[in-house]
Amino acid sequence: MPALLALAIPVLCGTAWMATSGAPSHYPLVNLGALALALLLVAFARGPHTALSRHILLGALLVVMLCPLVIGPEIVSTSGDRVVRWMPLGPLTLHTGMLATPALAVLAARNRILAAPILLAALFAALLQPDAATGFALTFAAIGLHHVTRDWKVGLVCIAAFFASILMALAGEIAPQPFVERVLVEASLQSVALGIALALALLASFALVLFAIPFSREVRFALAGTLFGFGVMALMSNYPTPFIGYGAAPILGFGLALGLHRIPAR
Repeated sequence: MPALLALAIPVLCGTAWMATSGAPSHYPLVNLGALALALLLVAFARGPHTALSRHILLGALLVVMLCPLVIGPEIVSTSGDRVVRWMPLGPLTLHTGMLATPALAVLAARNRILAAPILLAALFAALLQPDAATGFALTFAAIGLHHVTRDWKVGLVCIAAFFASILMALAGEIAPQPFVERVLVEASLQSVALGIALALALLASFALVLFAIPFSREVRFALAGTLFGFGVMALMSNYPTPFIGYGAAPILGFGLALGLHRIPAR
């Protein structure tokens, strides 16, 4: 139930805001559809239970992060750099960092031996895009994991990811899209109370992930750090706001991650 609420509360609040604030009609429908699928993943998904299947899942997630370099649409950033962060999937275009990073954080937290290499591989994929939101999500995932495990290798990843994310932020900023980026600012300009309500919905999701979901402490801190990183970059720059803004990728990504709670730790 806490995992279901962690997704449902902010997504439903964001959907209500979009439906009443002039967003394109398909925006709320896409988010609600993604939420329905994510809730099914949370409730019924089963994580891989063998080393081979976990490695296959890891490889598939990294491929998802890298595929925009081959098939994704390209945008030129405000600094003139090439930005490729999205994967076309039928009528949707999914942000691959938000789709893959939450599950990668869970896999890293579940495997102390490979935690640092997993996070570094994901960081390298984000650097190629470049995507500072994914970079800072990985940074705070590593910080959360290091807070629990005190693994010096993960500590080095924290440092590397922070400086890599700064480089990505300088190279990868693009113009904001209404109802996708700068959501809290946009909502607050309509009504301060509305902006506060959406912020509280996102904060409730963070608190549920950090304290209430049925995961080990390592996974809870890593996954909460991931959400915190995405949220902070959405406030600081023109990056998608998870859950309360338009976008199926973060809903599906965290749905997949929250559905992996049955993976045995190694």
